[in-house]
Amino acid sequence: MKQYNVGIIGATGMVGQRFITLLSGHPWFNLKLLAASPRSAGKPYTEAVGKRWAMKTPIPEEVGKMVVYDATADIDKIASQVDFVFCAVDMKKDEIRALEEAYAKAECPVVSNNSAHRHTPDVPMIIPEINPDHAEIINAQRKRLGTKRGFVAVKSNCSLQSYVPALHPLMKFGVKAALACTYQAISGAGKTFETWPEMLDNVIPYIGGEEEKSEIEPLKIWGHIDGDKIVDATEPAITTQCLRVPVSDGHMAAVFVKFENKPTIEEIKTAWKEFRGIPQELELPHAPKQFLNYFEDPNRPQTKLDRDLEGGMAVSLGRLREDSQYDYKFVCLSHNTLRGAAGGAVLMAELLAAKGYFD
Repeated sequence: MKQYNVGIIGATGMVGQRFITLLSGHPWFNLKLLAASPRSAGKPYTEAVGKRWAMKTPIPEEVGKMVVYDATADIDKIASQVDFVFCAVDMKKDEIRALEEAYAKAECPVVSNNSAHRHTPDVPMIIPEINPDHAEIINAQRKRLGTKRGFVAVKSNCSLQSYVPALHPLMKFGVKAALACTYQAISGAGKTFETWPEMLDNVIPYIGGEEEKSEIEPLKIWGHIDGDKIVDATEPAITTQCLRVPVSDGHMAAVFVKFENKPTIEEIKTAWKEFRGIPQELELPHAPKQFLNYFEDPNRPQTKLDRDLEGGMAVSLGRLREDSQYDYKFVCLSHNTLRGAAGGAVLMAELLAAKGYFD
């Protein structure tokens, strides 16, 4: 596979830090530069991030010495040195949209962890195992932007990265409605227990904007390309409730599902076990060998035990049983900063690289 030079925009935040750990030693992607806010620009990365480094592994030595660029002022300098960038900035949505399109117009593709462009009709929002074909809308987006190489592609919100993959192989049975209650880790808010001691022994029943994202974004993922835009699916009907819980990493969901053609429990388990996507077929570097993993033990999955399954890129499922109101219910778990954030973006970039979108 061809080697690509890449940059991270928003490198000092928690998702930016996770990008650094994933790209260190990546077989295809060479981490060339880092960028952040003006207050970090001009400083070696170790100094810029300071005590905010939240990863369990230390900053790679070669990364710590990198001098940080200004993410907004140095767009042309950055675009001239890399083949594409990962973006995970903390800015207002309209500012993010403008920033990402500025990189794209500088002929620097953007793989974004941000939500700003998730509802832009010609921006693909890709879970690589589920809707890789949505990458084809990039040609229409390039026409709109007037670019040859530049484009923006985004990943979906971390909250739905456990239950959407679980529901997807079951769509052949006609999923009519789903209810998902998510129990979300504090790293999803960019926090640790050291920086957010109020979360110890606590649950917060509200995460701003999360329920709307969790209900709407799956419909774009299950949508289809029509001309120069992605048209959202109209089914299934999804309702969610999202809670912040005292867990460092890992989002769990309790899911209830109703079918048009109710399958058996064994048919559901078989669909999960046999499901493979293009990342598995292409053996992309960050693709889990077994994407969906069902545990027969009723005490599993557990966040602490199972969030790191297959490098944090697999989804864990359990407790499948019939329900008195819906047809079935089950629980599922994904690592929110790996599969749900930076890891999902890296896997999407591997898919786009394999398909030639960065060439």
